[in-house]
Amino acid sequence: MALEPLASHNAGQAPPTRVMVVDDSAVIRGMIARWVLEAGGFEVVCTASNGRMAVDMAERHKPDIVLLDIEMPEVDGLAALPMLLKAVPASKVIVISTLTKRNAQVSLKCLSLGAIDYLAKPESARAVDAAMEFRRDLVEKLRALSTAKPRTFRKPASITPMPASPVPSAPSRPAHARPQCLLIGSSTGGPRAVERVLQDLKPALATIPVLIVQHMPPMFTAVFAEHLQSLLALPCREAKDGDAIAAGTILVAQGGRHMGIAATAGKPVIRLSDGPPENFCRPAVDVLFRDAASVFGSSVVAAVLTGMGSDGTAGARHLVKAGATIIAQDEATSIVWGMPGSVVKAGLAHEVLPLDAIGRSLKGLITGTSR
Repeated sequence: MALEPLASHNAGQAPPTRVMVVDDSAVIRGMIARWVLEAGGFEVVCTASNGRMAVDMAERHKPDIVLLDIEMPEVDGLAALPMLLKAVPASKVIVISTLTKRNAQVSLKCLSLGAIDYLAKPESARAVDAAMEFRRDLVEKLRALSTAKPRTFRKPASITPMPASPVPSAPSRPAHARPQCLLIGSSTGGPRAVERVLQDLKPALATIPVLIVQHMPPMFTAVFAEHLQSLLALPCREAKDGDAIAAGTILVAQGGRHMGIAATAGKPVIRLSDGPPENFCRPAVDVLFRDAASVFGSSVVAAVLTGMGSDGTAGARHLVKAGATIIAQDEATSIVWGMPGSVVKAGLAHEVLPLDAIGRSLKGLITGTSR
């Protein structure tokens, strides 16, 4: 059904961000629409109960952001997504699904087709704690995407590597032996960015362990690891407590658990924990970076990729102090320049690079062929 805009703005103020809500449940549509309006700075321009209706509404109302359910009658979210992006190419789509393995697989497929982000929907609106967490995550993602500059992730352009952007008080790149461990931290837009970096790193991946913290809910991280293994043809799995950190293996932090590192009998292993969230995140990049600084010291290279918030900055301070190297994704190629931007603004990045240059830079460091 179409809705009249339910929020207004005063003259001189930026116009509200236009949001469309697509879900087959009238209760969920109403709940999400109310939360969006109560957040301030947004208007719900229309709602739809299936994908076919969503495409028609999008063409008429031109929403800035589309909240798209996956499981719907007639035309589901996966089928509707390409049609939505064709109808309104500038729209940023967040897919929404309940936590099942199939939905996690479909959500990742949606990201590959051009969706910007995903949200795990509570099983029931009566599950108060889950609903409140969903509401907080929803508003946080909407705010981040409403202020982000337009990106070109749907049809990636070839970007000519540029000199590192000016960084305040940027540390000099450490002069030491080749890295012994690669760390990657990412959030919004991260799955596609991580894929690109790792693909550009082959075959150097066989010579170094890779530890990834991608902000994702439980179930999604296991599916993401499976996807990376299929893509790269290298051992890649969701990390388990006590896993050895070995060259040629890619470990992804479990959704809902912090991934740290400890030295056992002189060898580095994974340590999972249920400690409190850091930066509202669990897993948190800061936890991994902090432990890596203690265990690996200067033999770490870390990449901070697209994502909202500032997770990774505090940990990056520990890494830089230990003599490690930090590379941050630039603003132009980030979906949201929150996490990498925070590292850059703190003067902790040794290089600030477009996405298609990060893998090549890391490869040079890992193989010892960088200039």
